[in-house]
Amino acid sequence: MNKHFTRLFMSFFIALITTWGLSAQNGIISGKVTDGTEGLIGASVQVVGTSTGTVTDINGNYSISIAPGSYSIEVTYVGYATQRKDVTVSSGSDTKMDFLLTEGLGLDEIVVVGSRNPNRTATETAVPVDVIDISELTNIGPQTDVNQLLNFVAPSFTSNTQTVADGTDHIDPASLRGLGPDQVLVLINGKRRHTSSLVNVNGTFGAGSVGTDMNAIPTASIERIEVLRDGAAAQYGSDAIAGVINIVLKKQVNKLAATLTTGGQMSKNSNNFDGGMDGEKVQLDLNYGLPIGDKGGVINLTGSFSTRGAATRNRPMGKPIYLAYHGIENVARNDGYDVSQLQYNMADIKNYGQQVSYFSSTMKDDINNAATMGDLMDILKADVSDSELAVRGLSRSDFSMKSGQAALRGGKFFANMSLPTGDSGEFYAFGGLGYRNGKGAGFYRRPAYTDGRGNTPAFPNGFLPHITSNILDKSLALGIKGKLGEWNSDLSNTYGQNSFDFFIVNTSNSTLGTSTPREFNAGGFTFGQNTSNWDLSRFYDNILSGMNVALGSEFRVERYALHAGEEASWASYDKNGQVVTSTTPDSLKVKSPFGKVIPGGSQVFPGYRPSNEVDAFRTSYAGYVDLEFDMSKAWMVDVAGRYENYSDFGSTFTYKIATRVDVNKQFAIRGAYSTGFRAPSLHQINFNATGTQFVNGIPYEVGTFANNSRAAELFGIPKLKEETSQNYSIGFTSSLKDMGLTFTLDGYMINVNDRVVLTGNFSKPDKTDNPELWQIFENSAANRAKFFTNAVNTSSKGIDAVLSHDTKLGGGRLNTSLALTLSKTEVEKDANGNPKINQISDKLRGLESTYFGESNRINMENAVPTTKANLTFNYSSGKFGAMLRNVYFGAVTDPDLHKDKDGNKYHAEYGAKIITDLSLSYDFSKSMTITVGANNLLDIYPDEIAGDHQDGRVSGFDNTYGGQFNYSRRVSQFGYMGRFIFGRVALKF
Repeated sequence: MNKHFTRLFMSFFIALITTWGLSAQNGIISGKVTDGTEGLIGASVQVVGTSTGTVTDINGNYSISIAPGSYSIEVTYVGYATQRKDVTVSSGSDTKMDFLLTEGLGLDEIVVVGSRNPNRTATETAVPVDVIDISELTNIGPQTDVNQLLNFVAPSFTSNTQTVADGTDHIDPASLRGLGPDQVLVLINGKRRHTSSLVNVNGTFGAGSVGTDMNAIPTASIERIEVLRDGAAAQYGSDAIAGVINIVLKKQVNKLAATLTTGGQMSKNSNNFDGGMDGEKVQLDLNYGLPIGDKGGVINLTGSFSTRGAATRNRPMGKPIYLAYHGIENVARNDGYDVSQLQYNMADIKNYGQQVSYFSSTMKDDINNAATMGDLMDILKADVSDSELAVRGLSRSDFSMKSGQAALRGGKFFANMSLPTGDSGEFYAFGGLGYRNGKGAGFYRRPAYTDGRGNTPAFPNGFLPHITSNILDKSLALGIKGKLGEWNSDLSNTYGQNSFDFFIVNTSNSTLGTSTPREFNAGGFTFGQNTSNWDLSRFYDNILSGMNVALGSEFRVERYALHAGEEASWASYDKNGQVVTSTTPDSLKVKSPFGKVIPGGSQVFPGYRPSNEVDAFRTSYAGYVDLEFDMSKAWMVDVAGRYENYSDFGSTFTYKIATRVDVNKQFAIRGAYSTGFRAPSLHQINFNATGTQFVNGIPYEVGTFANNSRAAELFGIPKLKEETSQNYSIGFTSSLKDMGLTFTLDGYMINVNDRVVLTGNFSKPDKTDNPELWQIFENSAANRAKFFTNAVNTSSKGIDAVLSHDTKLGGGRLNTSLALTLSKTEVEKDANGNPKINQISDKLRGLESTYFGESNRINMENAVPTTKANLTFNYSSGKFGAMLRNVYFGAVTDPDLHKDKDGNKYHAEYGAKIITDLSLSYDFSKSMTITVGANNLLDIYPDEIAGDHQDGRVSGFDNTYGGQFNYSRRVSQFGYMGRFIFGRVALKF
């Protein structure tokens, strides 16, 4: 490690010393870039088709020395429309050329992703790239975080808040083109962003995947987001199977922007929420930029502070709450009896049983006549919930879960700096620090659990446990750009780290009875990533009609660490208060009154054990070449290849070829073919833990065992290897600038082999059948097991269409955009129509439906909308602005099984919905704008979960958990919180 870092920093400082210089030329182009009121510092001034360019100084002035000839000069500045002018330079001349920029982004904005040619715009690339003006959206739109902004703007992107899903309640998984959260690469300013330390293991969309927490980046720091909708692993490396999302940070200076947004869920749903407001949100964003020196240096700073209240959408508890034993327990407690000892005294149970007022005389006789404790407990399993609720003055609503939206609060800080060096060099740095605290509820621990997890001696009415999280995210990128002879050089180092710690509150380690703590530190994990890049590029204007050559290298170090929680968070204790081990006799284990061993650890989320602890490293290095040929003025070809080597699984080579033909000035055809890969994450290789999971309403202690563990070996789980892909795309673009109209249509097919998934839950073996594996289950306090594995191949096909129109209307300007995605993902099938399982071992024959079952398949194929459309009208006139947006979310299918009244099993489909957003804004002065509006204006909810009934009774497939869940917690098109009303005050100075 030391040798690698020594070489890295030696090369960095050598480049720091040598990366500048511009040879003398024969003519000068100079001028000023303004917005009509003041000069713009740090604007990019580029000679189109060459590598020559500069940035404006503190007053907005620039100067370029260049050989005589005719050129196009292009000026770009974040937040302003790109402008291009033609000029002819003669020897010894000083040609003046000023630029007046107008605010707003367009498809003619120079993009970072999709092409390494520094002059390509979004409509000139060979692959589809969406350019999303975040500053405009955050000014008038109701969404305030990155994931939700993209979910309602980019049809190919999907992300939703999860519920009752442990850590996934606090970090939203996201998808591009229906693929997994870990199959899209996220960049900031063109540099690889680290992923979250959280791996999704609780059965929601993206189960088994590790995504990037884009909500850790404050929206106020973002100028635009570029969404490359095409495979790009050959250009950018692992993860870029579905595409690339590049977040471009602001560089504006001498402007203070302060925005306060507040609102809440003002909704009414007759089944579970009868009006009022919950889920209140307050967010304060501050952004300010400062010039550095007088050569165009800039530092832009952003702070964001937000709180989001919890919101719940569930019905009252429909399951049994109290058993007859708890009626006796309550009488004894009121009599001053130590109820923790009641289960050991049969005579006292019989005595207090005669005092329960609502027991029938028959039941009292049965209690008196019980010959054994076992016979007595069988009698006392009777459901007496309604009678006991009346005695205690409670209702079923007091035992409701809190399914819906977790509470969050946090702060984020981001900075972006650029400092010119020499005549053409630039030192840059960016990064941030963010903290988020979340609090989400789990399943209610009812007294009626016969395994004693409700711990009624300490909690007479059971308890609703909560998972709280402390999420810390930090990043820093440093680099220097400049000229090495005729080559553009960019040397950088990017570090990022995400940590996630769990604290469980209002809960119990039920093996400790009345002495249990109520709060536990359950441990957590950290993921760190350091990426060093050296990128070179050069444009040759004398080869064909132009050729851009880009090449570079990358060295990456990753670390994943999992640390244990406090002992009481994971341990089971015996009757003597000692930690239960494999040698603890059954007679010393703490059991419930009904004879079942009580599960240990903090209820809802048992802490990580010392045996779960991991500290794993790996390194990778890569090199790439990317050649872009202008075969003629109308035909471009891009060819790229990339080699990567990982220390833990070997090497891979990917390549890409793309082309674009301009049929005329208004119409172009484009297409691409590429191969790609995704390395299994360190999380997927090493994560291991035991947690409580509810399957069809029944709690199981499920062990997720590491892929490289002895348990995996005994089950016959293969070692993880990389996912590979083939990506095909073809489409066309049309730009009718005279009509203000642009249109793109792209079709694609993405084949992914050896996708990494989480298996289903394998049962615990009998001790006599496999004593070693049985002991592993015992040591992990698990009765089920699941694993990460390369299970299946998938094929995704789809069409993306984007139509944009801009026109003058009624003294103002109307921008209309229509975007549509039609997609379909299918798991490869065998001859019998069943999922074709990859590399399954003989030990797993007959267990294919557990290894990769119907629930897994639906999660891949139908858990996100296969059809999504967005129609947006954005109007501005003078001081007034308005935005109307309708988003069509297609149908999804529930991975959970249901039963109808005839006992037939089925997977419920939840139909398509249209969500309407409306916002109105008014500029009360040059410095203040007020906006009001709504997300989901018409208060639309998803389809409700169908009742699971058989012969008029709730079946074993209890997906509503006693009627509490109105909506599926496994799939969600747009959430189920209903209407969100907001107001915003924006100040600019």
